[in-house]
Amino acid sequence: MDLPHYKYAPQGGFSDNGTFAKQYSGLSYLRFWFKIWRGYLSANKRLKRTLRLKECYYGPFKGEFGHFLAHNLPFLSYLHSKGVKIHYCGLELHKPFLVNERGESIIAEYFPLRDFFGEVAANANETIPPDDVQQEIDKFEKLAKKDTSIPFWNIGDKYYYWFIHRNWMLKGPFMKTYDLEKVYSKGKEKAAVIFPRKKGAAYTDNNGGPWDYMDMARAISPYFDKVYITGHPSLSADLQSEGNIVACLSKDNRVILETAAKSQLLITQHSGVNNLGEYTNNQVLIIFSGKPPIGSLQNTLRFRPYIGVKHQLNYAFNKEEIVQYVKNFTFKPN
Repeated sequence: MDLPHYKYAPQGGFSDNGTFAKQYSGLSYLRFWFKIWRGYLSANKRLKRTLRLKECYYGPFKGEFGHFLAHNLPFLSYLHSKGVKIHYCGLELHKPFLVNERGESIIAEYFPLRDFFGEVAANANETIPPDDVQQEIDKFEKLAKKDTSIPFWNIGDKYYYWFIHRNWMLKGPFMKTYDLEKVYSKGKEKAAVIFPRKKGAAYTDNNGGPWDYMDMARAISPYFDKVYITGHPSLSADLQSEGNIVACLSKDNRVILETAAKSQLLITQHSGVNNLGEYTNNQVLIIFSGKPPIGSLQNTLRFRPYIGVKHQLNYAFNKEEIVQYVKNFTFKPN
């Protein structure tokens, strides 16, 4: 059931710089591309200096999980693989991801931001955090800007992050993915993981409509030894264990990583979780309650090859398709 991806993607191009440029013409169009070119040139110079000095500041990251997995962790891993000492400001809950394949931290100095997603909804890397968190960000930015001897990758600059940094990384590509299955798993189980996403409106173009996740878990449970339900409690439906269905919602991403790494299939709405499969070696089934196209799927597909190519994405649009998919799922021997 390996379906052609773009069948489910909106028409009209990716949400990249070329798409944004279409709103301009004449001199405004030229100005837009000149600013992009100048930004890329600056990023190239900053990278050259970072690799020469083997040290940099990076941050602050305060945003969505998908942005962390697609646009930040791969670049941080790339820098680490080049021997760069990284002074990083970001969410403390992401710390379990920031390791190499031996479980060693890739961050030299951590400026942690507490978990505030029970209070404020994430938005790309433009989240407006609570005042106490913003104070920690301000301290980091003041230090990084004052220490001019070390390059500063200021992803708190909204224009730079969105128009330059995300797209520029693909040019190298300046991205690397560490295999976190080696850190968090001693072997695969005959298990699936459901991420019971709970966010925003009842229906969105990106995520589709709501699901009865417990009904879904019961429907697929006969085909697995375990069906795990995991995710961040603030972003997930609150479900309980029963039979071979194991609820393990947690604010500790180590729990989520261990759960994913020992399983073989991840089931999720179209969200940043789809990138997790490339870090923990899982097939991913994207579930979308509604009719395609799936909003922003083109952008997911644009970045995914640079994160990894272990698995193709698959799709299901109702419970019957989910059950049919798991019936035909091929388990890999432990």
